[in-house]
Amino acid sequence: MTAPPTVSTEDVCCPGADCDLLPRGQAEDLALVFKALADPTRVRLLQYLAESQSGTACACHLPTALQISQPTLSFHMHKLHEAGLVDRDKRGRWVHWTVRRAPLEQVRGFLALSERVGAAPADGCC
Repeated sequence: MTAPPTVSTEDVCCPGADCDLLPRGQAEDLALVFKALADPTRVRLLQYLAESQSGTACACHLPTALQISQPTLSFHMHKLHEAGLVDRDKRGRWVHWTVRRAPLEQVRGFLALSERVGAAPADGCC
């Protein structure tokens, strides 16, 4: 009689997550936000706007504050607006920018999953 095959720990496959996957549309929205925030100038712009005293900032002040040109500002603000991170309000010849909190809350909620990442599995699997 032959002995049963031995199973090494390398051959053990742990089960995947028992949860619902993020819906594709929501994942695409989050990816757009992460793409917008993947640029240091846009991160700095978002921080500047979020920390402004009135909660808004005029485009006339942003190039000097960040030491960028007006066309560069327009490009980056377009990306932030496209990702839904900022609102614009045209007042005369200038645009005033305001941070939209809701998309940032969605990102914060998604990133909370990192609290579970790296936790040791209860059954010692993998």
